[in-house]
Amino acid sequence: MKGFKNRLILTSLIVLILGVLSACGGNSASNAGSSGETPAADKEAAASNQDSGNTQPANSTADKKKVVVYTNAGGQGRAEWVQQEAAKKGIDVQFVNAGGGDLANRLIAEKNNPVADVIWGLTSIDYEKFKKQDMLEKYVPAWAEQVDSGLNDSGDYYHATAKQAILMMYDKNVYTKDTAPTDWPDLWNNSQYQGKYAILTSGGATMRSVLAGILMRYQDPNGEYGISKQGWDELTKFYQNGRQLKQGEDLFETLSKKEQPISPVWSSGIADFEQKFNIQMDIVSPKVGVPHLVESVALVKGAKNADAAKQFIDWFGTAEVQGPFAAKFSYFPANKDALKDAPQKVKDIASAVTVQEIDWKFVSDHIDQWVQKIELQIMK
Repeated sequence: MKGFKNRLILTSLIVLILGVLSACGGNSASNAGSSGETPAADKEAAASNQDSGNTQPANSTADKKKVVVYTNAGGQGRAEWVQQEAAKKGIDVQFVNAGGGDLANRLIAEKNNPVADVIWGLTSIDYEKFKKQDMLEKYVPAWAEQVDSGLNDSGDYYHATAKQAILMMYDKNVYTKDTAPTDWPDLWNNSQYQGKYAILTSGGATMRSVLAGILMRYQDPNGEYGISKQGWDELTKFYQNGRQLKQGEDLFETLSKKEQPISPVWSSGIADFEQKFNIQMDIVSPKVGVPHLVESVALVKGAKNADAAKQFIDWFGTAEVQGPFAAKFSYFPANKDALKDAPQKVKDIASAVTVQEIDWKFVSDHIDQWVQKIELQIMK
């Protein structure tokens, strides 16, 4: 009996020791991440986040408020910058980037079951369409009064974040002020520029603004889609004598080859191009002026993350965000308190050109018809 008790005590001690060792082993595995080794599951999550463009740690989004933002303004690192800065405020921004026209079409297609919570960028042309289709929710951001009232929607459906001049730029190594074109019609009416200018795809806001700037000179209530026959003849020559970029072809890469040293460009894109390719560009300042676009931000009606969307909008348009954003990406901010941070070159461009008078409501009513005619008849 005594031997049996001794064996029983010994067995119990062995079980106890094994349990302690097992517990220690478990703690070692669970703390592997803090010792520098990431568990396999965490590695997969981190890899997934990296692939999706999220630069935050894999488990950092758990407490963040998710917002889906549709934009045509997120290129050249802008979306990543906004994403990283928003993450510091507890907002998990997921971007969908596309050209202006394509993005607008997608938003309209999804209007009965919206995926987007917020729209950033685009133009008044697009927002007016969205208003007509009851796609936007009224919302007044906390910073609305820091923007000139004429830039914001009077009905409070969208509010301005930046101004963009739509320009013609040229390579200063190829042309001088004396030899460069002075206005868009020079491109197709003067043989020295024929074949020397790039034409962007019609799905983007920049090219649509160029089209508006040209066609509005030939406005005719009795003409096809509100434009006279002379206007359509001139636009046909514009397409016949330029080089049409293919879908997905990079404008700046094309310009760097110097085959087409003249191109349309949005004002904030010039500095990035010059820095990336070490090419000095200059701009044309037509007497009639140049189209100016106002980029805005809006809350989508039926947004699935409406509260977080409002938080994002209230944060995004502040001078504390728009100032550094303008400085980094050569933007001309709509928030007057952020204007001091804009690069001097942006301010110089703003003072060098005048605003072309354009009836944007008229453009909004006809732009889709114009693009359809261009794609089906002029570009065939």
